[in-house]
Amino acid sequence: MFRSKIADAWLIVGLGNPGKEYEHTRHNCGFLAIDGLAQRLGCRIDRAKFQGLYGQTVFQGRKLLLLKPMTYMNLSGASVLQLSAYFQIPPQRIIVLFDDISLEVGRLRVRGEGSAGGHNGIKSIISQLGSQEFPRVKIGVGAKPDPDSDLADWVLSTFSAAEKKVLTPVLEDAGDAALCIIEHSVQDAASRYNGRR
Repeated sequence: MFRSKIADAWLIVGLGNPGKEYEHTRHNCGFLAIDGLAQRLGCRIDRAKFQGLYGQTVFQGRKLLLLKPMTYMNLSGASVLQLSAYFQIPPQRIIVLFDDISLEVGRLRVRGEGSAGGHNGIKSIISQLGSQEFPRVKIGVGAKPDPDSDLADWVLSTFSAAEKKVLTPVLEDAGDAALCIIEHSVQDAASRYNGRR
């Protein structure tokens, strides 16, 4: 097993909530995207440590770790910090996949850094890492249907059949965008994947 001080190691984090009841909700798009990516890479995310489940593989000659925090969304940063500290991976090489209500279903947005934008999982990661300078891939889950409806209820709701059809290829694109960041750059991934539907 490889350990600390791995040159050029990367971490991809998928955000979500553990438990069957959350499995196919809007808030779990990060989990769904990273599960698909792991399958395509032949990587099993099954090692229980760092308050999460993680797996490791090699991509384009670089060590790659895939992580699903098991802390529930609001505390995701604890898991990210523990794993990244152990393997000495700086924020600039931590890519986070997560849901975004400001994007319609079927849209992606790649960013190199930025604020939490109201997302509690990202807020936790920024707080724990002490940095906003980590790349992220935002997966559109659509805005609340009614401004007065409860946000928590909305992000914990499931997708309609029509939305699922649109979402499936986008989840694959989200994982591919993360790999594009590693292989090329954030800018290249943004130009390829931002706004795609």
